[in-house]
Amino acid sequence: MGPASQRAGETAVAGVIARPPFLYLACLVLGVALDRLLPLPLTFPEVTLVRWTAGGGLIAVGLAIMAAGIRNFSHAATPVPSNRPVRALVTTGIHGWSRNPTYVGMFLLYAGIGLAARSPWVLILALPLVIVLRYGVVAREEAYLERRFGDAYRDYKARVRRWL
Repeated sequence: MGPASQRAGETAVAGVIARPPFLYLACLVLGVALDRLLPLPLTFPEVTLVRWTAGGGLIAVGLAIMAAGIRNFSHAATPVPSNRPVRALVTTGIHGWSRNPTYVGMFLLYAGIGLAARSPWVLILALPLVIVLRYGVVAREEAYLERRFGDAYRDYKARVRRWL
């Protein structure tokens, strides 16, 4: 590979449709707005302790998983944002259990907020959110990482699950 094509590989990015934190935030805001504008006849138990325990537990676990994933990237001196070129393939720590722990953590955080807020729309929007994340973000990142790291990424992909 010549110097020009090597530099192009170093600056290439995954080309995701949107940064995942913005996707989660957009669904959260849309869900809360829909709860106000088009309330659903779904009710959650009024048991505040259970709701806050379940929601708070998901939020805490989600934040811990996100932090571990971000810390792993930081230790490898590679950027977390998907709109910046990756410098290293991170395969150890929490990335040895899941190829996308940060997204798993974000999902748990999102679901925890939906439960704690008793928001049916936030929870309903979780399905389209996961589909968009899977095909508009993760699939593009995986193709990018395969181009960037070749067999090393294919080996990693074969031994570590995408989510959990």
